Amino acid sequence: MTTFRATFAIFLVTLLSACVGLPPQSTRVESHALYDTNTTRLGTVLVPQAQEHPGESAFHLLSTGVDALLARIALTEKADRTLDLQYYIWHNDQTGQELASAVLKAADRGVRVRVLLDDLGTGADDEVLLAIASHPNVQVRLFNPVASRTFKTLGSALEFRRVNRRMHSKAIIADNQAAILGGRNIGDEYFGASNDVSFGDLDVLTFGPVVHKVSMAFDEFWNSDAAYPIESLTGHPASPDALANFRTKLSASVASHENSPYVMQVKQRLADLAATHGVTFSWGKATLLYDDPAKITRSPDDPEGHLLSQFNALSITPDKEMLIVSPYFVPGKKGVEWIRSLTARGVRVTILTNSLAATDVAAVHAGYQRYRKDLLDAGVHLYELKPAASEDPKAKKKSILGSSKASLHAKTYVFDRKSIFIGSMNLDPRSITLNTEIGVYCQSEAIAAEVADGLQPRLDQIAWRLEERKDANGRSRIVWIDTAADGTVKELDEPDVSTMKRIGIWFLGLLPIESQL
Repeated sequence: MTTFRATFAIFLVTLLSACVGLPPQSTRVESHALYDTNTTRLGTVLVPQAQEHPGESAFHLLSTGVDALLARIALTEKADRTLDLQYYIWHNDQTGQELASAVLKAADRGVRVRVLLDDLGTGADDEVLLAIASHPNVQVRLFNPVASRTFKTLGSALEFRRVNRRMHSKAIIADNQAAILGGRNIGDEYFGASNDVSFGDLDVLTFGPVVHKVSMAFDEFWNSDAAYPIESLTGHPASPDALANFRTKLSASVASHENSPYVMQVKQRLADLAATHGVTFSWGKATLLYDDPAKITRSPDDPEGHLLSQFNALSITPDKEMLIVSPYFVPGKKGVEWIRSLTARGVRVTILTNSLAATDVAAVHAGYQRYRKDLLDAGVHLYELKPAASEDPKAKKKSILGSSKASLHAKTYVFDRKSIFIGSMNLDPRSITLNTEIGVYCQSEAIAAEVADGLQPRLDQIAWRLEERKDANGRSRIVWIDTAADGTVKELDEPDVSTMKRIGIWFLGLLPIESQL
């Protein structure tokens, strides 16, 4: 029996390798953003404001999950002509269904909807995507998909070299007038609706000249060789009743959440916004930075088309302070030396990342921990998020952290409280060399200070501060400084994790996998 199973497995692998390939793209039709949208509802409101600030874009930070979801739904409901969505993950949960429902309603109004999803990150059911794409106003494409749709897991392993390169970018654009960029995927944990974990994250709602740049970036990905229409991947269209059946299930699921605590919270927030006449925007110059979609076809060592190369070309040199917020932080030797060059000039560098107890990707933490001592030696003020971090309901300013079991997910970098980068890029090898990312560099003191002032005064309460100390024998060790709400300070060894978990992380740290983290 064992021999038969082995033979069958070899046969199956050989069969998949020989017979499965991605379909040709010869029948795929290109499409592009529309630019004559000034008379849409969004254009009528936003264009006159932008004309009062020539050359600048408007920014509004979306620090809380509820606000981030409401902003996406608002753009979807206000869109008159086009709606473009690009995401790494889109879960079929409460918030994912709410947004999907809003998108279908937009399509019903005649809005052209283009949805570009990462194939592995999303992991969506092909039949569901087919049903959605059967709407006459909706198109769905998958980025860098696995060729075998039936044996997807096995196909991923066989095509690892290619499918290891993913689209981690996140954006939504309405009528080429307004856009949201940042760290959030679509799912309950990103919008404060999960009972298990709340990702502390940050997005920016923007309008003005930068939005056309975001649309151009979306078009590059949408029309790239790596973007495949769902129909061409499955080889068949949706059944005639697929969309109707999907609508029925979606409507029932959305209705079942109508009186949930989260929906009640959303409704209260809507009422609050109405009472305060909406949101306010800050203005400044915006520079869009994004990886070329062809990055996934080049060697990881080739910097052509890389977001980081574009970032370096800006020659940003903080003089006083820099705040780095990155949930997955593996700086490498070059990153440590760059940070050391800043601290050597007297720049105060503060880094917030996930603790081992808070992280959702243990392997990345294994890569990060080998640089902790070097970072501390370089004079970095290093903090690791506590898993029980929570918002103070009495706080006047909101930070980028969530309100239940916390895990950091925001990727933002503040320079001298004068400018800020907000996007999807972590400071780790995967974001820098393997995946595609997008973000906006905002030269706005208002929002840079909003993030810094909302976070830095609370770091000692929401995170453990790391320091090097000498033990009785003169040996150096790292301690975690825990500051309680009453000001009590304790020294801890790596807190809130079991001995077995520490051993597991130690073992992962021995593996030569840093380039994949």
